[in-house]
Amino acid sequence: MTKRLLGLAAALGLATAAFSPLAAQAPATPRVAASQVAAGSYVVDANHTQVVWSVDHFGFSRLYGMVGGMSGTLAIDPARPSEASVQIDIPLSGLTVTSPGFAKHLQTADLFDTAKFPTARFVSRNVAVSGETAAITGDLTVRGVTRPITLNARFHGAGTNPMNKKATVGFSATGTLKRSDFGLGYAVPAVSDEVRLEITAAFEK
Repeated sequence: MTKRLLGLAAALGLATAAFSPLAAQAPATPRVAASQVAAGSYVVDANHTQVVWSVDHFGFSRLYGMVGGMSGTLAIDPARPSEASVQIDIPLSGLTVTSPGFAKHLQTADLFDTAKFPTARFVSRNVAVSGETAAITGDLTVRGVTRPITLNARFHGAGTNPMNKKATVGFSATGTLKRSDFGLGYAVPAVSDEVRLEITAAFEK
């Protein structure tokens, strides 16, 4: 038993040593308060911005998917947070699910019809700020249909990215929408009309 424990400790030591150069390149970044975020224009960090969506599946479980690879802009001034604006373009060809068959079905005319409508878009219209949270109301366009949606957002953190040295600000948000509002009512009500959204977004200056 002692030999096994020593072997495990040695393995952990080697693993720690192997990852230490990476850790040295990416030190922890001190969190900047929302009031200290640098004002100006930011662009979406496509590698660290995702939307996770879920629906109730036949009442048995929740079914999850994700989309990333987004582009867009954020204009923000902590002195006037209610004047912030955001626009995001969402490539629907990048929808990711765990079932290959379902992934193909999502691209068809039954659902997103990505051959005709490859991109969704969100454009903010109003930002109601309360401390480090905000209700962001805007227009979401999917399949050529535009409907209002409100996202409940929270400031996550800001600072200088230690890898690329860019000023970065991040948020998380939640929201809901109805599939049928966008012509995505396939299999309703067996699969829920309501879609839950969980969003994490990073923007670089």
